Amino acid sequence: MKRGSLRLRLGLAAAGLIALALVLAGVGLTLIFDRVLDARTADGLDRTAKLIAGQVALAPDGTLTLPREPPDSRFFAPYGGLYWQVDRQVDQQGERAGGPALRSRSLWDRGLGTVPDAAQEPAVGDLAGPDGGTLIAVTRRVSIPANGANAALAVTVAEDRRDLAESRATFLRLLVPSLGALFVALTLAMSLFVRRALAPFRTLRADLAAIHAGTRARLPETFPEEVRPLVADLNRLLDAQERDLERARTGAGDMAHGLKTPLAVLDALARRTEGRHPALAAEIAEQAQAMGRQVERTLARARAASGGLRRRACPVAPALARIVGALKRLPEGEALRWEIAAADELAFPGDEGDLTEILGNLLDNARKWAHRRIRVSGGMGGGEGRLVLEDDGPGMSEAAIAGIARGRRWDETRPGTGFGIAIARDLAEGAGARMQFGRSDLGGLRVEMRWPVPES
Repeated sequence: MKRGSLRLRLGLAAAGLIALALVLAGVGLTLIFDRVLDARTADGLDRTAKLIAGQVALAPDGTLTLPREPPDSRFFAPYGGLYWQVDRQVDQQGERAGGPALRSRSLWDRGLGTVPDAAQEPAVGDLAGPDGGTLIAVTRRVSIPANGANAALAVTVAEDRRDLAESRATFLRLLVPSLGALFVALTLAMSLFVRRALAPFRTLRADLAAIHAGTRARLPETFPEEVRPLVADLNRLLDAQERDLERARTGAGDMAHGLKTPLAVLDALARRTEGRHPALAAEIAEQAQAMGRQVERTLARARAASGGLRRRACPVAPALARIVGALKRLPEGEALRWEIAAADELAFPGDEGDLTEILGNLLDNARKWAHRRIRVSGGMGGGEGRLVLEDDGPGMSEAAIAGIARGRRWDETRPGTGFGIAIARDLAEGAGARMQFGRSDLGGLRVEMRWPVPES
């Protein structure tokens, strides 16, 4: 894809938005995971707190006892990351009012605070750990009977957040590759979507290429609703161009008819004065002929320039056969060997009249200069149409070839030599073909025409 491609820009924009959305989704999922992890951890700690609260009792001397401690091994390892503690007489500020506290062996010689009162039981919050870490803690406040009264207790169970950080890291190790794979899948899907969305424009381009090639006159109306206004405008443009083309052809014809009479008068004057002033008559005749050829070339160039977008593709093989058949009946035509090998599918992107004039001028020039052979070959390949005309005559010099573009005659010894080739070149370029001149392996002139062929 090129730098200014709409598909590239849409693809990059889509990839950027997908990446942004996945980053935000990753952040959101991480936050949700943290909340869920905290909630599940707090729920597990609360179940342990309930288990402890259901077993704790007061001895006759007022000390707290716990017949069976929670079975988790981390409660028994010093600073094992999981802790519990039971306090008596907890005031509203969360400080133990009196009496020894009962705690897990993992606290070793340290103690836990309590989470401040919350609107709902249990109270959940963060506390400082015995080894300097941060704990997520749950405090559940209960009352147990003691000597005819109720004793207020605070049961706190806590877990080191570093253990939760490991779970979070594991989650991220799974989340990041998953989001990466999702990014690739969504980007590919979006690329296919963009390609599908731009398909009408590819179809439009192919239809326009068909109009250039002459295989279609108008754009179809089968495009999606969003593209249909553009198609309608292009069809109106094609219709307007067709009208301009017809006006240009009509004007060229009128001009040709308007100049025929003055040129015929000049020719008649030349013949009338030929007996009395032969030099003057010859000069007048020569200038009248030169004017006629220039008018012919100017009309051909005007016709070629008015071709516009809409062209009719013309098969080359039938036109070649017709022109060669006519040239064989001219002087020296029957004595030449004509080698014609043009593919049946070869089509020229112009009107039949333009193709006839191009081939007629080129083949007539070859007939005048060839010694024995004229060879014509053509075919399709590489997205181009190709037609090559060669003869075994003397050929043309580089200076003579350069003079064709300027409309000069390249040989004064034969009448009309050079103007026909210049006219053929103008018509070919007007149809979108490239014409190149060189020396043939037969020894004479080699003329090659190439033109683009739209993909089907």
